[in-house]
Amino acid sequence: MERTILTNLKAWKSASRRKPLVIKGARQVGKTWAMKAFGNAAYEDSIYLNFERDKQLQNLFEQDFDLDRILLAFQVQTGIVPKPGKTLIILDEVQEAKGGLTVLKYFYEEKPEYHIIAAGSLLGVSMTGQSFPVGKVDFMEMYPMTFYEFLKALDEEQLVELLQDRQWKLIKTFRSRYIERLKQYYFVGGMPEAVELFIQDNNFNAVRTVQENILSAYDNDFSKHAAPDLIPRIRLLWNSLSSQLARENKKFVYGIVKQGARAREYERALEWLEQYGLTHRVERITNPGIPLKAYADPNAFKLFALDVGLLIAHTGLDVKVLLDGNALFREFKGALTEQFVLQQFISELGIQPFYWSHERSSGEVDFIFGHKNAFYPVEVKAEINLQAKSLLNFHNKYGPKRSFRFSMADYNEQQWVTDIPLYAIGQLKDLI
Repeated sequence: MERTILTNLKAWKSASRRKPLVIKGARQVGKTWAMKAFGNAAYEDSIYLNFERDKQLQNLFEQDFDLDRILLAFQVQTGIVPKPGKTLIILDEVQEAKGGLTVLKYFYEEKPEYHIIAAGSLLGVSMTGQSFPVGKVDFMEMYPMTFYEFLKALDEEQLVELLQDRQWKLIKTFRSRYIERLKQYYFVGGMPEAVELFIQDNNFNAVRTVQENILSAYDNDFSKHAAPDLIPRIRLLWNSLSSQLARENKKFVYGIVKQGARAREYERALEWLEQYGLTHRVERITNPGIPLKAYADPNAFKLFALDVGLLIAHTGLDVKVLLDGNALFREFKGALTEQFVLQQFISELGIQPFYWSHERSSGEVDFIFGHKNAFYPVEVKAEINLQAKSLLNFHNKYGPKRSFRFSMADYNEQQWVTDIPLYAIGQLKDLI
């Protein structure tokens, strides 16, 4: 599979001020595969250590941070002599080794010539409340496969090239093919194991089994790694996600989690899910100033899942919906479409958006993001519904540089708004 992170890893390797790298991301998004693939492609050899599996190494850093001793231990464990600049050292599930993150500081300060990458499925949780070598490491986030990566995995590189070249007339010609692949992506999602199985067998039932296994693994992690008092609250929050997104006003409501629930009772559980990488929070702004973050209300937010395919599996939505025209895009009042857009914003475009709503009326804009001292509102439509009263009112009141609307309609640039097909969302970066 072709993953964008491999390009980012090549840039990290060649950086003049390279530091040890920490890759963060939820379980099973492909971190281990990416590190190994990068090691095989860019180095003479690799040392791979998994501290969850290789339990005898979990105490390796407790005695001291003597790097010569530690490098010798790596050699004994793998039979590979680590060579500066020619061997990639991979520390997987590093949170399972006490001092595993701290040792990266000493590699940076004492042996920067060694190329070292650390990763772990619970790094976000493990780092909470602990001292960390700030400024001594580089970070990289990894997410499920984007829609473009999904297309490439299905040998649809030419469809991706048309999008990247913005060949809108030809894109319109192949519209039905894009929509069919988009429907498949909604159901399969971007978890690499699910995508790989879909490529091999084209069997949606088998894909659902993989997704259910992934969800079970997440639930097991709740029990194994969360504080006992948080476990039931984490599960209630996680299980309420589809109900939250199905609401007309998708602002997160604690009362849906449990009748009478209060924010203070669930804040820690919500933070745990975010740090684990299973949810994304989109905060509300009521005044679009730059930077947008300065105008965000942390108490009013929407909550989205890690992956649209996992969200659909979590709801138990039947595969037959794929056969019913564009019914899949209408499910949950367009919530799946917003989930898709948010997922591509974060993983494909590197955008952390907000949403806008009026304090004294029902007006709302689905997403708003900042770029180069300008802000851009975004309306999301599940099908070819080009009504956008709230977006137009927002545009007329605040005068953004450009407004965008994602839907199933073809590309169209009007005086105040640009219509972009949902399957071409990756091209937003070339239009701002």
